[in-house]
Order: sequence, then structure tokens, then C-alpha cells
Amino acid sequence: MAILNLKKRQIECKIVYYGPGRCGKTTNMEHIYKSYKKQVTGEMVSIDTEGDRTLFFDFLPMGLGEIKGFDVRVQVYTVPGQVQYRSTRKLVLKGVDGVIFVADSLAVRREKNMLSLKDLQHNLKEYGINIFKIPLVMQHNKRDLAGEGLPIMAVEQMERDLNRQLKVPSFPASAITGQGVGATLKECLKLTLISLKKEMKLGQ
Repeated sequence: MAILNLKKRQIECKIVYYGPGRCGKTTNMEHIYKSYKKQVTGEMVSIDTEGDRTLFFDFLPMGLGEIKGFDVRVQVYTVPGQVQYRSTRKLVLKGVDGVIFVADSLAVRREKNMLSLKDLQHNLKEYGINIFKIPLVMQHNKRDLAGEGLPIMAVEQMERDLNRQLKVPSFPASAITGQGVGATLKECLKLTLISLKKEMKLGQ
């Protein structure tokens, strides 16, 4: 849930990159951090706990406007994808306002994508959040690997596996080249702000 900072007249919200291990969440974060320097405030912080890494930084999305005279400030997080770090993933999701699910296009990662999406649904449910109602955007990452002769899944296959029921916006991407990275984040920010505006109206 977004935090209202009356003193600074800011709404602070939280977006989390979620997905299986080595799917490209950190590469997404690094690309955004470098490409949108003017909108990033402060450094990218890395929290290391028992071999896993949680990254986050503050982001001021320009051009998205304000809500009721409040500027919007976003904290962007990524979670460790490896199975053994389930408790860290759940902890990072606390207070989440929007989620970007990064799926790995490599054919060998098909099952890991589906298990990670189930893990996301389960962890959100434990916080009383319905995966069908939270602002959620899907990214089909590593599309560039097709050019390197590696077996990758067709986007249509990934949509059937992961997005048939959710029907959320999705983007083909390559976090390494930056293709689709900005579009994914922008769409998630847009959906999150729409959701926050609705919440604030209901709270009046």
C-alpha cells in the first residue's frame, strides 16, 4: 500500500520485479538505473543476505503527473529468484503496489517461469492481495537470444503458459540491449497510478 508523506507532499509507492532465477530482473534494474539517471534519486542499494541479493532504488517518474497535488515517488525493487530465497521474496513483496513479472524466453526455463508465477500468486495471497487485481505487467525477456541460435520459446507459447488467465499487458524484451525495458516499466507505473487514484477516491 502506498505511503502518503504529507510533509513532503509525496505519495511513495513500491514496484517489484519478480521472476525465476537468472531471468534478467537485475539487468532490467541496471538498465533503468543507467538510462533514466535524471529520474533516479540516490544510489542503487544492494542488500546481501546469506548469499542472495535484493536491489532497490528511488525513482521519480517524470511526466506521469501528480495525484491530488502530491508528487509520486517510486521505490523499485528486485527480488532473488532462486527457490531457496522464498522468505526474502515474500518480505520484499510487503506493501507492493505494482509488479513486473520477468519471464525467461529460454525453452529450458519454461517450467521455472510457471513455478515462479505460482510463487508470486501464493505470496501475494498471504498479504491479502489478489494477483488478478494488483497492477501487473509481464515481460518476455531474452528475445535477443534467438539471434544467437539458442532455443527460445515463441511469445505465443509464453502467453499461453503465463498470461492466458491473467490477460495483463506484456512486452517482448531484451534487458541486455534495453529493448522493451522502458516500455514495461512505463506501463506498470501507469497502471499503478491508476490504481492509487482509485484507492484515494475510495478512501475519501
